[in-house]
Amino acid sequence: MNFKLRALCLLCALCGARFCFSLDREAFSITTYDLNVQIEPEQHRLGARGKITLRNDTSAPQKIAVLQISSSLDWRAIRTAGKMLQFVTQPYTSDIDHTGSLSEALVTLPQEVTPKGTIDLDIAYEGVILLDATRLTRIGAPEDAARNTDWDRIESDFTGVRGAGYVAWYPIATDVANLSEGDSVFEALARWKAREAGAQARFSIKVSSFSGEQPPQLVIDEPACAAINLQMSRFQQESVDCTFHALGDIVPSFVIGRFGAVNRKSITIYDLPTHAAAAEAYADATEKIAPLIVDWFGPLRQKAVTADLPDPDAAPFESGAFLATPLSSDSKLTGLVVAHQLTHASLSSSRPWINEGLAHFAQALYLEQQKGRQAALDYMTAHRAALKSSDTSGPTAQPENDAARSSLINTNNEQLLRSKALCVWWMLRDMIGDAALKKAIQAYRPEQDKDPSYMPRLTAAQTQRDLDWFFDDWVYRDHGLPDFKVESAFSRKTLNNTYLLTITLENAGTAGAEVPVIIRMPKGESVKRIEVRAKSKTTVRVETPAAPQEIVVNDGSVPESRTGDNTFKVEAPQS
Repeated sequence: MNFKLRALCLLCALCGARFCFSLDREAFSITTYDLNVQIEPEQHRLGARGKITLRNDTSAPQKIAVLQISSSLDWRAIRTAGKMLQFVTQPYTSDIDHTGSLSEALVTLPQEVTPKGTIDLDIAYEGVILLDATRLTRIGAPEDAARNTDWDRIESDFTGVRGAGYVAWYPIATDVANLSEGDSVFEALARWKAREAGAQARFSIKVSSFSGEQPPQLVIDEPACAAINLQMSRFQQESVDCTFHALGDIVPSFVIGRFGAVNRKSITIYDLPTHAAAAEAYADATEKIAPLIVDWFGPLRQKAVTADLPDPDAAPFESGAFLATPLSSDSKLTGLVVAHQLTHASLSSSRPWINEGLAHFAQALYLEQQKGRQAALDYMTAHRAALKSSDTSGPTAQPENDAARSSLINTNNEQLLRSKALCVWWMLRDMIGDAALKKAIQAYRPEQDKDPSYMPRLTAAQTQRDLDWFFDDWVYRDHGLPDFKVESAFSRKTLNNTYLLTITLENAGTAGAEVPVIIRMPKGESVKRIEVRAKSKTTVRVETPAAPQEIVVNDGSVPESRTGDNTFKVEAPQS
C-alpha cells in the first residue's frame, strides 16, 4: 500500500470514528522547540526544519497528535527516531492565524503516549507569509483597518511576523477560535499560553537575499537577542540563534528592516530613516518617565525595545517589554505607551491581572503625575464603562462556581483583565497608601508565584487591615460591582461651633469597597473614606468646621453599577 493510500485510509478511519471519540486538539503541549528557520524576504518565503517535543497533558494515552501552522505554509515531513510518520493534512478554520485558517496535520504516532509522557518529532514545513487580513474582512472589517491590524508579512523592504494569535509560523495546537464568537480567540490564546508557560524555544533564524545597499537589522522580542546587525551583501546570508524562555509570557516575533538605533539607559529604539526625530522624542519621554516606574515597580529587569513600523496607521504590538509601533511626532499618547512598556520591563507575571493590570495602573499614575488625580480618574472612566457592560450584579447573585470562573485569577475576558485589574490596583492604593503598595509590588517575584494568594499575601503583609473581603469580592471571585447611595444624613451644631454630621451609607451592590465620600460646605470640602461591604449599611459621624450642604459618594475611583443617586443634599443643621 503506497503512502497516499495509507493516508487516505487514515483519514477515513478518523472520519468514521468521529462518533466513537472526539479529537482532542489540545491533548498535547509542545514543551520544546529547536527549529532552524530560513527567511527569504524577496521570495516572501519562510522554511523551517528541526525538532519539537510533545507532552501528553491528558489523563488518557494518546495515539493521534495534532499540529497546526498557518494555512499559507505546507507540511513537508514529520518523523520520529528517523522514521517517517503517517499524517494527513487538512485546512482548519481558525482566527488564531491572520489568514483565518490553519494547515493542520493529524499525526499517527508509532505508539500511544502515556499521560505526562513525551515524544520527539522531527518536522519540516515551508511556504510564504504575505499580508493577509482575511479573518477580519470576512467579519465585516473595512479593508484598510483590517490591513493595518494584520500587518504581518515577509517582504524585501520590510518584514514583520508576530507569533501565535497573528501568524502561526511555528507549530501550535489549539481548538477553534473565531473572532465572531466574543472572546473565543483570546480564550484559545490564553489556554495555549498556560500550557506553554514552561516551554523553551530555540530558533536559529537565517536571513538571505535582502535587497538594497544598507544591511538590515533583525529585531527579536527576546531581551537576550533583541537586535542583530545582518552584515551581509545581497547574496549572502546570516543566521542568529535565539532562545525564548517562558513562552507563556512572550509571543515569539521578529521584524527585519533598515533601522537606525537610539540607545538610552532604559530603552533602545529601532527607527526607520524618516522617523529619526520621532525616535529621539520617544527616547526622551522614556528617560523622563523611567524614575516614576522605578519608584513604583523597582529597577528595570530588562531594557525595553521598540521597533518602528512603516505604516503610520499600523496597530501597535507588545510582547513583554518589546513594542512594535509606528513612531510619530505626535506625543499625546507617547507618555501612556512608555509607562505601559517600562512597567513590563520592570515587572513580569504569568498572571494577566497582575501583568496587564499593573501596566495600566502605571498609565494612571503617569497621568496623575502630569496633570493631577482628576486626569487619572478621567482616564479610568472608559475602563469603568467597560466594566458596567460586564457587570454580573443584579437582583440574583450568580452562583459561586460561576463567580470563581469569571474572577480575575481565572477569567479569559480581556475586558476584565485590563479594566477591572486597573481599578483593583487603584483601590488598593487608596486603601493602604503608596508606601505600602510599593513595598508589596517590589517584593513580587514571578518564580515564587505558585498560587493565586501570593500577591494578595504580599499586599496584606504591608498593612494591619483585613483585606480578605476585598480580594474575595474583586480578585478571587467576580461578585459584580457595588452600588452606593446616602440613605440619610443630618447635622447639628456643637458647643464648639463645629458641626457633627451623621451619615448612613448603603451599598446595594454585590461587592464591597472602601469609597471616598466628599462633604461639601460653603467654603471648601472634606473627604472621608468609608468601607461598606456588599448588601449592607454603615453609619459614621464626621465633624466639619462649617455647615455641610451636600454629600457626594465616590470620586470615580471605585467602579459602580449605578451612579445616578450618588449626590445627597443635607438639610440645614439642627441647633
